[in-house]
Amino acid sequence: MGICLSAQIKAESPCNTEHIYACVGASPKYVSTDGNDHSVSSKASSVSVPPTPRSEGDILKSSNVKSFAFCDLKMATRNFRPDSVLGEGGFGSVFKGWIDEHSLTATKPGTGMVIAVKRLNQESFQGHKEWLAEVNYLGQLYHPHLVKLIGYCLEDEHRLLVYEFMPRGSLENHLFRRGSYFHPLSWNLRLKVALGAAKGLAFLHSAETKVIYRDFKTSNVLLDSNYNAKLSDFGLAKDGPTGDKSHVSTRVMGTYGYAAPEYLATGHLTAKSDVYSYGVVLLEMLSGRRAVDKNRPSGEHNLVEWAKPCLANKRKIFRILDSRLEGQYSVDIAFKAATLALRCISTEAKFRPTMDEVVKVLEELQDSNESTANNQTNNVHRSRRRSADDALSRRNPTNYPRPSASSLYA
Repeated sequence: MGICLSAQIKAESPCNTEHIYACVGASPKYVSTDGNDHSVSSKASSVSVPPTPRSEGDILKSSNVKSFAFCDLKMATRNFRPDSVLGEGGFGSVFKGWIDEHSLTATKPGTGMVIAVKRLNQESFQGHKEWLAEVNYLGQLYHPHLVKLIGYCLEDEHRLLVYEFMPRGSLENHLFRRGSYFHPLSWNLRLKVALGAAKGLAFLHSAETKVIYRDFKTSNVLLDSNYNAKLSDFGLAKDGPTGDKSHVSTRVMGTYGYAAPEYLATGHLTAKSDVYSYGVVLLEMLSGRRAVDKNRPSGEHNLVEWAKPCLANKRKIFRILDSRLEGQYSVDIAFKAATLALRCISTEAKFRPTMDEVVKVLEELQDSNESTANNQTNNVHRSRRRSADDALSRRNPTNYPRPSASSLYA
């Protein structure tokens, strides 16, 4: 969830789950750097979001998810044992649990369906507001690139949310953590994740949905076992403008380094605010650098400011591309991806593309990337055949005459 924009952006909600989903998937010890794309169009979804604001009772009654008893979730997570913790943040802690896939009742550890249970800190009033927002949106929105909310618990002082378990954890971990658990994402997987996340945002912005996510960042993009990206954490989401309104006026919320400049200056929120945040994340994926990193040398703390001068120059993009990706991409495709990021982080919102346009560009880049990879594979095979033929010729230097072009050999 977000933090309001001051030194650490904190306003309507003090809940910063920048790290709460960092481990929502207890990632396996060895993570491959390849995967197949099972993503689908941003339109393939289910939408049913009544206009807000609505009362808490209305939201809970209209949600299409299960209402869990606290004792069931206590059993599913082994009494919220410390060794079940997947992540922690201002909202509270996320625990790993198990339930029966059909009855959704608690099962023994290691059996049934794995779930992630987020438990709200009981003293957090603002957290309740974000908890309710998640039930409101994820309880009614369905899309392959949104994390699935299975249910919630509202019992006495307890507030919990139950999600599908995402085995690969967050995009943030795969980009920035070092260690055997998280291998650097390959170029192909970065394109795949970028496209999947873009489809999720495009769905939210669609005419049928009209939702502004407001907190798009690497820690809120979760990956399933096939590296399909899903947006999580809808605590800061807002309904988009309706009628002849061009924007939604709200207190400035989000995470420093990702928020659009016009939103910071005016509090005016539009779908293009999300596009800016997406551009920052795309830049993080291209560069392997965080949006804000005070440990970098002077002049390189802010990723957008540091990278922008290089994005429009094909000869300079090498300066900002992640060195761990060397040899995995074509210059043309990398430059087009950099150009897309540059458009998304335009200072003026009117020059940014829509998320539908972003999806179209990324689909074209992915197709081009696959064609380039196939050509490279074919070239390697041809080169190997030539090498084998040359080696055979050296071992057997006798040259036999080729058959003449006569009817005998027709």
